[in-house]
Order: sequence, then structure tokens, then C-alpha cells
Amino acid sequence: MFRGAVAVVVLGLLGWSDGFRLGRTQQFGFLPPPKVAVGTSLPPDQWFTQTLDHFNPTDTRTWKQRYFTNATFYKPGGPVFLQINGEGPANPQWMVEGAWISYAKRLNAYLLSLEHRYYGKSLPTEDASTENLIYLSSEQALADLAIFTVSMRKSLGLNKNKWIVFGGSYSGSLAAWYRLKYPHLVHGAVATSAPILAQVNFKEYLEVVKASLATWGEECNSMVYEANRELHLLLQHRVGWQTITQQFRLCEPLDGTNQLDVANLFSVLAGNIEEVVQYNLDNRAFEGVKGTNITIDTVCSVLTNTTLGSPYARYAALNSMFLDVQGEKCLDYTYKSMVDQMQATSWENNTDVGGRTWIYQTCTEFGFYQSSDSSDQPFGNEFPLDFFTRQCQDIFGTKFTTALLNYGVKRTNSIYGGHNLKVTRVVFPNGSIDPWHALGVTTNISSSAPAIFINGTAHCANMYPASPSDLPQLTAAREQIFRLITQWLHQKDV
Repeated sequence: MFRGAVAVVVLGLLGWSDGFRLGRTQQFGFLPPPKVAVGTSLPPDQWFTQTLDHFNPTDTRTWKQRYFTNATFYKPGGPVFLQINGEGPANPQWMVEGAWISYAKRLNAYLLSLEHRYYGKSLPTEDASTENLIYLSSEQALADLAIFTVSMRKSLGLNKNKWIVFGGSYSGSLAAWYRLKYPHLVHGAVATSAPILAQVNFKEYLEVVKASLATWGEECNSMVYEANRELHLLLQHRVGWQTITQQFRLCEPLDGTNQLDVANLFSVLAGNIEEVVQYNLDNRAFEGVKGTNITIDTVCSVLTNTTLGSPYARYAALNSMFLDVQGEKCLDYTYKSMVDQMQATSWENNTDVGGRTWIYQTCTEFGFYQSSDSSDQPFGNEFPLDFFTRQCQDIFGTKFTTALLNYGVKRTNSIYGGHNLKVTRVVFPNGSIDPWHALGVTTNISSSAPAIFINGTAHCANMYPASPSDLPQLTAAREQIFRLITQWLHQKDV
């Protein structure tokens, strides 16, 4: 049984994410939860007294950080599995479902999960104002993990057990970096779909989207290219603006001279396809999430359906399909609306404060801007790098310059090593469909830090529960990860 009281989960349709920006869904962050059966008991919220600023010994302020435990599978001497959470709410459904649960059952592991500061319910400051976000960084998050680990070792009597950490996407990066920076606390790490290299201009993202669409057929990319070309031509005159406003169901009339609105519109429309590609066939159907049947096949079938009219008309039809799935009457595309949403600092009644905090991390540490600057992609060139970098200043203030961003990214790679990080007992699973693999580890660093490149799978697919429809290589990857963990547990701490 779980230690402490339990809550009973009641599942309904969670809905397709209300927004997809910088590769992140609004509702869940980078890692939507798995589905659990109705009536399944979930562990309750627990609270850990955490230090606000780990790097100022004179600052003794603390706050409450949310975590979960599950001792159902534990037997004395078994390992401790710690799930690291990233830029979204920690979800207790992961405490009872997912590939790591099957590993825990087989290895008698004790399960812990720690929510990332500034996301979900783990709110260290009274609001998300720019001055209060100075305590938000990957370094502070890793120090949170260290303090939490030391405390749990003592309070739960797990000091002699070997700890293995798990993470996916940004939290996968944290898993690798935790093993790198605190090797005395963590014995091994599974860093799934982890962007290890910080990079301001992540133009390769759309290149991988193109390659992933090409797995359906080159015609799909051709139609995306033609649709964006026609859309660009319509922008050249006012009648075209009216046509775009009507056919793409825009909430406000389009002004084709407003370059920021135009850039945001092209970026949002590309984001529809980006989200489908990033999470294509990754077992999100387990979540019961409305819209998870929308796959690359769905998108390309619409874009190549000549009965819908020109490629531009098909692109509009695809946009309408997404709006209908989301339950939205119109597309809120304006740059001002997006910035206004990101400027909201209250934790109360804010549906996407996590979007603000994640953008802050991109502006200060990572970049990761999925620009249209590459010529090897079909989405046009309407949302270049400077469209993203100016958002840092417009959202957080004038001091958040491109120079500051470049320094922050350089500093991140200096601290962690970028693609040259030196770690042992870390495995890096990535999917070939997932655009984030372009910043990840896809070839072995060493025999003790192997990569698992899973052909045909998407973002964090190996973390989800197994399905009869899984590709054989995905099933093999999950088993390879289990074998690695088992080997690590027989190795001495180093």
C-alpha cells in the first residue's frame, strides 16, 4: 500500500492541449501523463521543506515542495527510483503507470517523485514576477534534488540503497545532469528524449519535422510547402488578409503589415503539425486524451486530400480540425495576446503560468527556439530567430537581451558539457520521429553511457506503458533499459 492516505482518481477527457509553444504543451509541459484505470488509488500530495536559494548560505528562507511516494513494490534492500519532474505539474498517475513501474515491480523498488520548483503546486515565491524568477534555474532544481535525496535517505531509512533517477525531455536532461553533478547521491540515470545541448537557434527542429513527415510520403511535405507559399502570397494584399481571417477562423482581422502577428500566425499553424509529430503514436491514447488519434497519418491525409481544394485550403481545413478538437471557435493568433498571457504573474487562476516560467528558462539558460531559419523545411521563413528572442524583452523586460541569452546558453553548456558531458551509468533513449533528438545523445558516449536510438518512435515513447501495437524496436528498448538498470545495481558506487 501507499504510505499515507490515498485519493481515488476519476478520469474524464482531459482535452487536447490548449496551446503548443516551444515544443511544450500548455497543460502538461513536455510529458503528458499515462492513463490509469478508473478507481485506481493514487498517492496523495506530500510536502518537503525546501531551501529557496541553495547558493546563498545567508538566505535561510524556505518553501514547500510537492512530492509523491509509492512503497507498494518495495522490499528491503531494493533500489530507490526517483522520478524527476520538469516544466509542468507533477502527476501522481506516473506513480502507478509507465515503463518505470514495470521495472519497479521486477526490482522491488521504492518510488519517489519530486515536482520542479515554479511548476504545478511547487511555488517558492508569492508570484511569478520577473524579480521573483531569479530562483528558477536548472542548477537550483538539481540542488533541490540533492537536498531532497539526502533528507529522504535519512527519514525513510534508504541510505544504503542505490538510487536510480528517471526523467523525460527537460527532466531527462536533469536526470543526466544530476548524475553528472551529484554522483555521490545517484547511482544511475535514465535520460529519455533529453536535449543535452543548449542552443539558441534550434532550427534543426523543423528539419526533423520534415524528415518525420517524409516517413508518410514526400507529397505531405510538398503540400505543407505549397500551403505556406500560398499563404505568404495572400499576405501581399488586403483582400488576402480578409480571406486568411475567414478561412483560418482568426479571432481578430489580420493586418498583414503587422510582422509580429504574421510571424505568430505562421508559428502557431506550424505548431499544430509540430505537436502531432513530436508525440506521434507515443501511447498517449492511454491517457484518454481527446485528440490523441491525430497522427502524422491524419495530418498528411488531410493535406493530400484534393477534394478539399488547394494546398492552402487543406492547410485551413487542418487548422479547423484542431480548433474543433480543442473546442475553440476561433484562432487567437495575435502577438499581443500571446505576450499578455505570458506577462501574467499571479499563480491564481492562471492556466499557463508554467508557460511563462518555461519561457524564462529558455531566455536565461537554454534557447531552444524552433525558428524557420533553415531552408531545409517546408514551413516558410516567417518566424525567424529574432521573432523569438525579442519575446524575452517583451515579456520580462529590457535587460533580457539577445546578448544575455547567448551568455546564458554558453554558460549552460559550460556547466554541463553540452554534447561533451562526461557521465557513467546514464542511458539516453531517443526516438527518430522526435525533433528533440537533434539536441540529444544519439550515439554512445561510452560503454557506460549508451544511447538507444529507437527508429519510428516519438518523444518519450519508451516511458509510457507497453501496448500490443508497439513497434518491436520500442519493446526492445524498454527491455534494454531494464537490463542496464539491473547491471548498474550490481556495480559498486563510483
